[in-house]
Amino acid sequence: MASGHNSISSRTTRRAFLAAAGVGTTTMLAGCSDESSQTTVRMRTSTSSTTAYTANQGLASAVNDQSDDLFVEAQTSQGTEANIGALSKEEAEMVYVQNWSAYDVQQGNDPFGELEFEMAQVFHYYDLPWFFITDSSSLETLSDIDSGTAVSPTPSGSGTAPALERALEYATDDYERVSVTYPNQSSSLNENQLDVGVGTLMNFGAVPSWLQEIVSSVDLRVLDVEDSTAQAWSDDERLLSQTVDTGRIEGAETPGEIPAPTFAYNFVARADLEYDTVYTFLESLHEQRADLADYHALLGTFEDESFWVKNMYDDVPFHPAAADFYEEIGIWNDEFERADESE
Repeated sequence: MASGHNSISSRTTRRAFLAAAGVGTTTMLAGCSDESSQTTVRMRTSTSSTTAYTANQGLASAVNDQSDDLFVEAQTSQGTEANIGALSKEEAEMVYVQNWSAYDVQQGNDPFGELEFEMAQVFHYYDLPWFFITDSSSLETLSDIDSGTAVSPTPSGSGTAPALERALEYATDDYERVSVTYPNQSSSLNENQLDVGVGTLMNFGAVPSWLQEIVSSVDLRVLDVEDSTAQAWSDDERLLSQTVDTGRIEGAETPGEIPAPTFAYNFVARADLEYDTVYTFLESLHEQRADLADYHALLGTFEDESFWVKNMYDDVPFHPAAADFYEEIGIWNDEFERADESE
């Protein structure tokens, strides 16, 4: 993953050039325009019960409060595959995806296939580092898991399951694969139907309510990760492994800082989405960055400008307007790629 910041490029940005020349940017794909001349930006994340969706509602409200030119609408979705489909059908202007799916999209893997448009990154949304939990005193590390251990590396069919199943393969040769939803892990551990489940800290800090419930109902322990497993994760280009401090989980026995398979959720758009729509969106959101936590607690991380381009995807270019905006506020990295612009 690219990291680090460089100074603002000395070249004139496309937006500045067009403004000086008195030329608009309507040759690119515009968002939906309503009768009030506002441009509608439809943003899709996940289902209505998720933090992803409720935080996006807050983000939409913040931009709407700031801009007279845009109307941002937070919309629900069934997940990444549906989100990419919405971009393809032009039913949404921005959608979120995570790094595992972004790789499959870029490679043309199932279920996405070859896209008929270029996908471009807009901004980083949040991170979910995942770790493995248990109430068994006989398990200390992931390598202690064996064929008799019932493990739920997130529910079967979830977007995170393939990556966590892959991560487990580096630590153990076999285990009993079971499927338990996040809230039901507590009862399954208590009833000895589950030996090892999963936990996460949103943006490496916030403890989700379902994990708090598990801590209150069982003697929760976070499994450690052996050095050989950590190195294998680091060497695997499909996995994003980052350090998480599990000591933040009050009431649990933890090894402290451990490597964790991490999912980076970023908003993407079609590269041909109208330049001014993307630029105005980012500009409006940036103006509100100090107050975003008032719209939703998860958005507090946006006050730090470097967060906007954290954990961006390799080989996925930035929308031209996003590239210009990040250059202008001084957080562009020369390792980032810029999408081709429509003429």
